[in-house]
Amino acid sequence: MEEVKKPWFRFYGCVPETLDYPDCTMAEAVENVAKKYPDYIAYDFMGKKTTYANAVKDIIAAAKALKALGVKEEDRVTICMPNTPQTVSMFYAANMVGAIANMIHPLSSENEIAFYLNDSDSKVAITLDQFYPKFEAIKAKTGLKKLIIASVADALSPVMKIGYKLTEGKKIAKVPDVDWVISWKQFIKNGEGVADYRVPRRATQGAAILYSGGTTGTTKGILLSNLNFNALGMQIIATNPMFKPGDKMLAIMPMFHGFGLGVSIHSMLVNGGRCILVPRFTPKTYAELLKKHKPNFIAGVPTLYEALLRLDNIDDLDLSCLKGMFSGGDSLSVELKKRIDKFLKEHNATIEVREGYGTTECVTASCLTPYNMSREGSIGIPFPDTFYKIVKVGTTEELPYGEEGEICLAGPTVMLEYCNHPEETADTMRVHDDGRTYVHTGDLGVMDEDGFIYFRQRIKRMIVTSGYNVYPSRMENIFDAHEAVHMSCVIGVPDPYKIQKIKAFVVLKPGFEAGEAMKKQLLEYCSKHVAKYAMPYDIEFRQDLPKTLVGKVAYRVLEQEELHRTAAAKAKAAMQREEFEEAVAADTANVTA
Repeated sequence: MEEVKKPWFRFYGCVPETLDYPDCTMAEAVENVAKKYPDYIAYDFMGKKTTYANAVKDIIAAAKALKALGVKEEDRVTICMPNTPQTVSMFYAANMVGAIANMIHPLSSENEIAFYLNDSDSKVAITLDQFYPKFEAIKAKTGLKKLIIASVADALSPVMKIGYKLTEGKKIAKVPDVDWVISWKQFIKNGEGVADYRVPRRATQGAAILYSGGTTGTTKGILLSNLNFNALGMQIIATNPMFKPGDKMLAIMPMFHGFGLGVSIHSMLVNGGRCILVPRFTPKTYAELLKKHKPNFIAGVPTLYEALLRLDNIDDLDLSCLKGMFSGGDSLSVELKKRIDKFLKEHNATIEVREGYGTTECVTASCLTPYNMSREGSIGIPFPDTFYKIVKVGTTEELPYGEEGEICLAGPTVMLEYCNHPEETADTMRVHDDGRTYVHTGDLGVMDEDGFIYFRQRIKRMIVTSGYNVYPSRMENIFDAHEAVHMSCVIGVPDPYKIQKIKAFVVLKPGFEAGEAMKKQLLEYCSKHVAKYAMPYDIEFRQDLPKTLVGKVAYRVLEQEELHRTAAAKAKAAMQREEFEEAVAADTANVTA
């Protein structure tokens, strides 16, 4: 059997090379921590604090209620919620009764929600009262039998509850009294007499479904196990030896996303951490959260940190509380990292932002910049018990250090399967010559001789122009380094001659004026950094760039806009040509006559 290369081990420092993972469920892992730290705060929610002991009581109450509702082992329970206490309770309650938590975004469209319900075959779901109309609209198209309606007010302190009902609560229409809908309060009350609610499960059995496009871009449910989540919880703490039980994590990333659920919630709750649950994030509330809670850890996508850099009136912001700041979910440009690190230093932080890498196929992060060192442009080194390879695209053939290829990874957080997609599961999860099953990520990258990984680009997002490969992230890094540029996005636009031509979308920093002069300046700047074939044919200035539901720049939206614009221009040209030909024909007829 082929020997696995693992040069990164010598940079682990005090981080162990391997960990001992317990054979228990996610809920059991939380219960074990609650026995150890019953009076520690598990989570804060809009001013209300919940201890670990009470958090477990709430989980058990929800588990009994699910049992009373008829939920059985392996049933799918769809959780369409923001970061609230009910979301946490339901996630672990489903696990306790042996069900699978199907995590989806509450801002999903009606058709998307219908797809998620049908794809997972969910008979039970939970959502907030304000999202009820979406479920009402699509119920007939799904197999949904029961919808649990929660309210933010249910999780607030008495004083905050009054304030909420007088403000935000007034805007929400009353949910009708229909037989397929049950309120959270009634749901919990119905479970009070249930005694036999626990279903024994193994660590290797399914626990949750998260959604991703995988390597094909088609939305698929990713089935993850108890071990996947519990192993991640141990790896996160092992790679952050500065963590202590009681430390606070600002949980801004949503629980339907692996980064939010796996790192900001589960990794904290299975290690005695304290989650600051943020149901709705806006840049305006960012500074308030930081000042009020003084978190020790923050995890987010690059655009979240861009919002931090945009904040006004924060000269007095003290970030000396931070022990760790993690960036993932999207590529962090070298220039943005420099700006974030500068900001941290100016606000008394002793740390730098640490970039990581992962995929939903392994919950979230599986690679992270070491706590005591970094290399420019690198996404770090693999977690304990996690193995990375760079292979020739489309094969299992490992490439030498320094050569670019597809990033593959193996370890205890690798998914069980793509739900209902056995062929794509088999194509993505392949057994290599070393006997391990690797996820073929569909991402291009490089590994240096020390085992540090460098993300290059999604394979699908490569632009081919005049036969040359151009990687948008590299172009964006060049744009972002310019003093006038706040952020950028580069896409390929269909072209009859070049196949694709390159267009850049740019958001300027305050004080810089968009216009032809700035466009000329940026193009001249680009010409000094890229080959002629990689030069943008156009730069479009925007006030902001579209974002995905998890805060990434939605480059596909820009691509679609350009396709529609091109199609409209072609249609207009065809119409003008037709009108011209008709006019010529008429003139000819007149002359002949």
